Amino acid sequence: MNELVTRSISGIIFIAILLFGTTFSQTSFIILYLSLACVSIYEMWNILDKKSILPLIFVSLPFILLIILSGVKNDFDPLLVLYILILTWTFDSFAYLFGKRYGRSKILPKISPKKSWEGFFGGYISTLIISFILMNYEAKLLEECIIIAFILPITATVGDLIASYYKRKSNVKDYGKIIPGHGGIIDRLDAIFITIPVVFIIKMIQ
Repeated sequence: MNELVTRSISGIIFIAILLFGTTFSQTSFIILYLSLACVSIYEMWNILDKKSILPLIFVSLPFILLIILSGVKNDFDPLLVLYILILTWTFDSFAYLFGKRYGRSKILPKISPKKSWEGFFGGYISTLIISFILMNYEAKLLEECIIIAFILPITATVGDLIASYYKRKSNVKDYGKIIPGHGGIIDRLDAIFITIPVVFIIKMIQ
């Protein structure tokens, strides 16, 4: 099967699983993100030459905080988590498209050769536009939406670069093969690994 077709199909299935598990019930939410945490720990542990606790915290803590965020100070409400996922996918997609078309100035080529400033700013602007559209449908998250929309492209990029650093350090291309055409769970979700702790802190101080 064509690699692009394989990547597209597996990506759609993965997103569908995330959306279903996130919104169906609190039980499905907890099972989904605890499972993702366990797989991520396994993937990171599997590539590390020198076993260290910090990389494991990096890939597991966000999923634990997601579970807390879904019910913190309120009953179960996956809306904020959905918003983060949608903006992350928006940033990733448009950063890739703009970077592929206009990318010239690399951010950290030794760590992530394909990431460019042109892609970053293209993704940043697109994220703000999508955030503005979403805010018109859910006024309850207005203040949080504004803050998250401005910080997410930065935290998503940092998370991606850190994950890429561990891969380069271990001399591997992907963290796994669980998602055909994409690699492992970490490869697909690394953009949320810094975003979630930052959003959690913002949520706690409000």
